[in-house]
Amino acid sequence: MTSTRITCLIVLIMLTLFGLGPMPITSLVGIYVVLVRPRWFKDLVERIYKGT
Repeated sequence: MTSTRITCLIVLIMLTLFGLGPMPITSLVGIYVVLVRPRWFKDLVERIYKGT
């Protein structure tokens, strides 16, 4: 696994642990990514599939 994938996995695990309440943090991040389509998310996906 690449360092980018490991970092993403760690962040997702932390978000899952902090996802308490009626609206989990991961859902909010997902809604933000879908609505705003931030540049950092596109760059992250490209880095994951590129393997760096």
